[in-house]
Amino acid sequence: MQTRSRLLDDVARLANGAAGVASGLREEVEALVQQRLERVLADMELVRREEFEAVEAVAIRAREEQEALAKRVAALEKKLAARARKPASKKAAKPGTDKA
Repeated sequence: MQTRSRLLDDVARLANGAAGVASGLREEVEALVQQRLERVLADMELVRREEFEAVEAVAIRAREEQEALAKRVAALEKKLAARARKPASKKAAKPGTDKA
């Protein structure tokens, strides 16, 4: 009986040792994968979410301002075209009345 108990103890110690080695190996592999992933991401020149959202907000504002200015220019061009179509005013100098 004692040999059986001793055998089971040895097997249990061996299993614990193997589990410890496997755990250590897993941690080492995770660390290596994380380092590699961080290196790859750094090479990709990615931006943080906050930076992206800030630039996006600026772009949205610029687009809105551009659209408002385009409407304003169109309205001014319409007014200018309407003035050009009106007949000349009566205050314009008559030909031949120039004092030279």
